[in-house]
This record gives sequence, C-alpha cells and structure tokens, in this order.
Amino acid sequence: MLLLGPDDEARRALHLLIDRRGLAVVAANELESAKKHLAAADCDVVMAAPEMALDVAKLGERPPVIAILRTRDAATSQALLAAGVDDIALEPVDELALGLALHHAATRPRHRNGAIEITTETALVGDGPAMTKLRAMIKTVAVTKTTVLVTGETGTGKELVARAIHESSPRHAQRFVAVNCAAIPEALLESELFGHVRGAFTDAVRDKTGLFEEGDLGTVFLDEIGEMPLALQSKLLRVLQESEIRRVGDTQPISIDVRLIAATLRDLMAEVAAGRFREDLYYRLNVVPLHVPPLRDRPEDIPALARHFATRHAERHQRAVTLAPDVIEALSAQPWPGNVRDLENTIERLVVLADGPVIERGFLEAVANLKPTPASQTDDHELSIKKATRTLEQDLIRRALGVTQGNRTNAARLLEISHRALLYKMKEYGIS
Repeated sequence: MLLLGPDDEARRALHLLIDRRGLAVVAANELESAKKHLAAADCDVVMAAPEMALDVAKLGERPPVIAILRTRDAATSQALLAAGVDDIALEPVDELALGLALHHAATRPRHRNGAIEITTETALVGDGPAMTKLRAMIKTVAVTKTTVLVTGETGTGKELVARAIHESSPRHAQRFVAVNCAAIPEALLESELFGHVRGAFTDAVRDKTGLFEEGDLGTVFLDEIGEMPLALQSKLLRVLQESEIRRVGDTQPISIDVRLIAATLRDLMAEVAAGRFREDLYYRLNVVPLHVPPLRDRPEDIPALARHFATRHAERHQRAVTLAPDVIEALSAQPWPGNVRDLENTIERLVVLADGPVIERGFLEAVANLKPTPASQTDDHELSIKKATRTLEQDLIRRALGVTQGNRTNAARLLEISHRALLYKMKEYGIS
C-alpha cells in the first residue's frame, strides 16, 4: 500500500492503523516519489489526499486509488469519483472505515495503460430457465434505485444476487456494504448501522461513522433482515422514507443516498403475523421481490457450477485437477440441502484432497460420502417432513462445526443463524 500526502498527525495515525492490520505500507509526500514507487513495486492500493489522489488517478497504469477527505462533502466526493478516483474515506479513518475501503479497493478493476483490467468473475453460474429468468430480473431492476428483497434458502447465493444488482447498476463504482443482521449483537447493531457521537454511551470515546454513512452513494445490503430487532426496524423504516439517519446520541439527522437491498430466508409475512416484524417495513422492503431457487430445483445448472468451482479452487490451491464425467453425473444426482455453498465446499474438499490429476467417481464417494438412493428404495416413513428437517439440521450443524474446527461463532455464520440459535439446536440434538 502507498500512503500519499502531507506528513501530519492524521497520516501518522492512519499509518499506525494500517501497520496494526499487518499490511506493508510505504509513505510518500510528493507525486514524483509515488510514481517511482508504483513503477518499481507491486502496489495493491493508494490512499492519498484529494489533489494527489486525482494526480494518481490520471496515471495510465495504477492500482485503485482512495481519496482521504477531511470533511464530509457530497459534491467533492462526486467530483473525485467522476474524475477516476475509486473510493472515498473520511478522516479520522477508523478500523471499520479502513476495512471497508480496502475491501472495496480489492474488488475494483486495475487500470493498465489507460484500459481497465477486470479482475472479478461472474458469480451467478448456470444457464437453466430459473437462472436465466433471475438474471433478466437483475438486469431490469439494477438500473433503478428501487428497494429489492431477496429471498431463498441458506446457501443459494442471496448475497451474490445483491452484488450482481450493485455491479450492474449506475452505482457500481461506489461501495457495496454488506451487513449480516444476525451476526452483530443486538446491543451493537444500532451503532454499527447508524454510528454514534462521542459520549453517547460509556465506551463512545469518539464519533463513529455508521455503515449507512459508509455506503452513501452506493448500495447497502442487509442480510438476514428478519433477525433485526423491532426497535431498530422503525429506524430502518425512517431511512427508507426520509433518506436520512441519526447517529446514536445525536440530535441532528444526516441525509444519505443509498440503494437498499435486503435478504432473508424467513417467511416475513409469517413474522409479521407473529408480531416479530413490522408490516409497514415489510411492504417498504418488498417493492421488488427476487427469489433465488434452491439447487434441487435447477439440477441442470450443477454441471456448470461443479466445473466452475473445480477451476476456481484448482487455481486457488495450485492443483492441476479436473472432474471425471461420471463425477459430474453423480454430483448432479444429489439433492444438495446446503445448496450452492454445499456444492462448492464439496468441490473444494475434492480438489484439496485429490491424489491424481482426475477426480474419479470412487474418490468422490470415499471423500464426500455421496451415494444417491434410488427412488424405489424410499420407504413411506422417510417421507416425513418433520423427521427429514431434523435430520437435515443435525447434518448441517455437524458439517459447519467440522468446517470451522468447532468454532461455534463461525459455524453460526456459515449456517446463517444466530449464535444463540446454534447453541439451542446443539443442545436439542445433543451435539457437543
């Protein structure tokens, strides 16, 4: 990373923050020094004062550029972005703001000799009728600012759909801020979303920018919106109605311009009926509903997905392996209760453990334990939805705990349920 600008207290504080993240950083005061560094070394990102950020953005070959502003100014931010700067950060840059800026920079294209080199890859793989229809809907809604509610089972790719909407929209050069409402403790969620002012509560030693402010001019994705506490739902409703937020402890509203996409695996109408979700918020969110079908309903996409994941993880782990045709056939016959994520995890495991250049059917059955049961062998008692659901839950929990080596917090994140819900289910099923 290259840190470019005057050697002042703010830059020294940012330098220390970057150091604490374990990142290699070089500081420079002048553009000529920055040019020499960029020519001599591989640099992933440049963080610079606005004028210098503009100068670097004009270079033919350069990494993503983040401009650091001293004050919040929408007109200045838009001018910088229009001139080629990739992202904006506000001083003082805290841990959250730095992480978001670096994540956004990592997903931005690199500029090579005046042209843009695209480094991201298409996430929505599959040419079956369901995915073709879904991609068409994404293309239609992407050009608007309308709120979208994405529904679907765990592992179907709801966040990928949200990212596809953002990347296809006029806001694609701005931030995509993803928030898992179930992963943040209820006591902290309001501060994370809306920020707080100094002194708002005991540990509020300085002002904090919330995720909605960080996503200004871009897209905010609220995953597991059904887990949001009722008290916060009214504040989210105000964001949608008034396009403004209010930091915890503050009396002044802050205007924002964000495109909101929400996702859930819950039946929100059932949650409304149970009194756990606001009806007015539901209708505000459900302007354009997009349902991501489970993998069992689009088996025609499994071969393309399997090859896609095999290629991706072979490159990632530097393994020269491919899938035999009968392996593709066996994978296509599976129900995949964990959907696309389940399939990808299986493919990665096969690639990592492969003992030869071609993954064969026998190896698949030995490593992944996938053995399709013919329909004729299905007994009547196996048709119980209640029994099948309990069996599926136990299997998914054990898989998640295995993948995370027993880390229950990470396992809950994989399962897309709250940590409390995971502990309850582990106790219910006797899983230690």
